[in-house]
Amino acid sequence: MKLLVRDKFPEMKVKTTKGDINLPNDYKGKWFVFFSHPADFTPVCTTEFVAFQKRMEMFKKINTELIGLSVDTVEEHFAWIKWIKGNIGVDIEFPIIDDSDKKISKELGMIREDEEDSTTARSVVIVDFKATVRTILEYPKELGRNMDEILRIVKGLQVASGKHLFPPANWPNNEIMGDKVLLPAGTKFTEEEAKEQGICKLSDWFMYKNLD
Repeated sequence: MKLLVRDKFPEMKVKTTKGDINLPNDYKGKWFVFFSHPADFTPVCTTEFVAFQKRMEMFKKINTELIGLSVDTVEEHFAWIKWIKGNIGVDIEFPIIDDSDKKISKELGMIREDEEDSTTARSVVIVDFKATVRTILEYPKELGRNMDEILRIVKGLQVASGKHLFPPANWPNNEIMGDKVLLPAGTKFTEEEAKEQGICKLSDWFMYKNLD
């Protein structure tokens, strides 16, 4: 992708199923998950949108918005939303961007320009409350995304940003420390502070504690 982690998300005005949105400014002070899908009216994408919608309130509780994109028109998006509602019983409430001219997906590197009839990849860009790109994921067209992992990433990044503590592998179910989090290497503390905070120190570079 042309975007890199720690880049500022570029300013753009996008046409969506919820009206025009100015990114990232309309989400100032919020995190957002910007994700593309290959096409409307396709099976894997349909399961993904239902899965995102089912977790929309979970994302909102952690100050995070969802916004989708594909190289389809708003009218096609509305027709697909109607199909999902009528056949699956789920109302897609987050905005979906019209990128029928492929301008946005090309700018963000979410599409292969060397393929005929190319569609967007299953890309995910997680942007923080300062409009900084914090994570970029890309999945192949034949594999659906794991929305619980995307939710976990946002929660973990918020811990790292707000508390300067680092969630370990498979957090909150790490094989060594369970739901505890790591301290930055070289963190200094007294024996009394370690006892009060429940810090476990295995070395100067491997220390962990409960998440307050």
